[in-house]
Amino acid sequence: MALDHLESRELKAASMKGSAVVIGAGPAGLTAAYELSKNGVQPTVIELADKVGGISRTETYKGYRFDIGGHRFFTKIVDVQRIWKEILGDEFIQVPRMSRIYYRNKFFNYPLSITNTLKNLGIVDSLLIGLSYINSAVKTTLKPREAENFEDWVSDRFGKRLFNTFFKTYTEKVWGMPCNEIQAEWAAQRIKGLSLRKAVTDAIFGSSDAKTLIKEFDYPLYGPGQMWERCTEIIEGNGSEVLMETRVSRVEHDGQKITKVIAHKGDETFEVEAEQFISSMPVTALARCMDPAPPQAVVDASKSLKYRDFLIVSIIVDQEDLFPDNWIYIHSPDFKVGRIQNFKNWSPAMVPDASKTCLGMEYFCSEGDDIWSMTDEELIALASQEIQGLGLMEQGVTVEDGTVIRQRKAYPVYDSEYKGHLQVVRDYLAGFENLQTVGRNGMHRYNNQDHSMMSGLLAAKNLLGGSHDLWNINTEKEYHEDYTPQELEQQATMESTQPAAVKSTEPVVA
Repeated sequence: MALDHLESRELKAASMKGSAVVIGAGPAGLTAAYELSKNGVQPTVIELADKVGGISRTETYKGYRFDIGGHRFFTKIVDVQRIWKEILGDEFIQVPRMSRIYYRNKFFNYPLSITNTLKNLGIVDSLLIGLSYINSAVKTTLKPREAENFEDWVSDRFGKRLFNTFFKTYTEKVWGMPCNEIQAEWAAQRIKGLSLRKAVTDAIFGSSDAKTLIKEFDYPLYGPGQMWERCTEIIEGNGSEVLMETRVSRVEHDGQKITKVIAHKGDETFEVEAEQFISSMPVTALARCMDPAPPQAVVDASKSLKYRDFLIVSIIVDQEDLFPDNWIYIHSPDFKVGRIQNFKNWSPAMVPDASKTCLGMEYFCSEGDDIWSMTDEELIALASQEIQGLGLMEQGVTVEDGTVIRQRKAYPVYDSEYKGHLQVVRDYLAGFENLQTVGRNGMHRYNNQDHSMMSGLLAAKNLLGGSHDLWNINTEKEYHEDYTPQELEQQATMESTQPAAVKSTEPVVA
């Protein structure tokens, strides 16, 4: 029986050789192409940017390497861990985790410690947070309600005062909208296992179990882009083609089948026919590219899906050591920066001059708004001013250089209408029997890198004869970084004896 299944899988793969197209060379698209190429299928990969890796790429400026945000390589998904190790082997380093929260002109340990929290907040505020928590717990017990927005969801579970202290300002900085306009679904998806909530409640109310946060994580020596650059080399070595700086302008279909993709690189036009298609391009863009065009209701729904954009100001500071954190969350509304990465603390190899430090000042914005519209020179000046204002740089030390990277469509927005609009687009795309959408933008879901990879992996397995529901990926229990050793051992035992079935919703924020 097993042999018959293997033979049919090999025959199916052989018949598809050279007949698959993967749109997008981020973690989802490249994982799909990697899995296909390992099984005898040679897909054509089409990527708009000049670098592979999507938002998990590594940028370089004058020898300084930096992430578009920081990307820890931590997962409980066995198949994803396997792929990471297959591609990079022993080229990972173990990085100690350290991060803090800047709030009320003070730095809170993250995860919080009772001593540090009480010292920074004071006894009175700590007690008020506790009373607010108890009040909310009593209310929700006596009169349960289904929270409709982020503010209510957090306040019901942790108290209004804790919401105002540790959630409100940073969340609104990230999303650019009031917390009462963000869907409760997003809160349930992202905060349920979030270490911030666990750290705050444990620090203030004490921990009732033996759960801990991970103390270190894997990281490629030269940044996450190293993973995807190496993955691309393997894919091309297996006979596949990766077309860079190539824009998909049209996706032609006949009835329920996609027939070809029309793409452009400079003055060149490509027509790529295939039997199967995997897309990680934004579903909004995919809908606009369909030819014949979708029904007007689908066009309108795709236009109504929103994104939050992002930019990083990478500054080079003439100081060997600034602070020990990998990253710092800036909750204070007095500063526009949302998060600060210290890439030297991710890997020393990210900084070519050991006497310097490279920081990533991250600003959450929307294309066309005040921050997005600032010139690079203005943004570097802003970042330099804010790093001084935060007290993270000694007096007299200078920011000697910098560069700016703008990232469109970094985060799918979960506003009050997104779910209905996404369902309309999903239903339309599901009508094509040879099309699968994967990844954060391909599914308009706030996936982390490992779960984007899992969607690409399962899409490839579907092409090879599997039957996996990509929208039912278990990105909850498998991702949570708070665990007991017993839980992790039990899960590893189970996963070693069971097929890689996946289910549930989405991951917590990294």
